[in-house]
Amino acid sequence: MTRATLLKKTIDSLQKLPDQNLQEVSDFAEFLLHKIDNQIIAEGIRQLASESKSFQFLEEEENLYTVNDLKEKYK
Repeated sequence: MTRATLLKKTIDSLQKLPDQNLQEVSDFAEFLLHKIDNQIIAEGIRQLASESKSFQFLEEEENLYTVNDLKEKYK
């Protein structure tokens, strides 16, 4: 089903709903849009953090501890 067909079918169905149910559909659509916005923002933050050079200095530091420093090893 194409987007245009789906939109037309949805609008036709919405026109048949009573006002209370129409408000519920509107609230749900707003919820979905808010959820999508949050996912886009979270993905943007993840991408920025992964590309960030903020902690690059840690890669240049020598390791303070080795496996030999462990008192107990877990398997």
